[in-house]
Amino acid sequence: MAKRGGFPGGMGGFGGMNLNSLMKEAKKMQADMEKSQSELAEKEFSATAGGGAIKVVVTGAKVIKEITIQKEVVDPDDVEMLQDLILTCTNDALSQVDSEQARQMGKYNIPGLM
Repeated sequence: MAKRGGFPGGMGGFGGMNLNSLMKEAKKMQADMEKSQSELAEKEFSATAGGGAIKVVVTGAKVIKEITIQKEVVDPDDVEMLQDLILTCTNDALSQVDSEQARQMGKYNIPGLM
């Protein structure tokens, strides 16, 4: 009499892949991802705006480490321009972090993760 129910391919299931092997691969992938995230957090990303008048440095953990403003760009009568330059520069640096994170995590190719 034919066997009914269960997984196709017998106890191995998952198309013949051993469950222990699958768990080992998942744990290795998790460790690799944690290492990648840790390395990213230690990296620094910088951006400039206004021809180098403003410079922002952020970490891969999205912590602002440094903001440098050249004296020439500080105009009490045009504070809005200075604010715009700082925002532009900061957003550019943070965008660099996002791009690097997507690049690093993209190598894991896990559906639904990103």
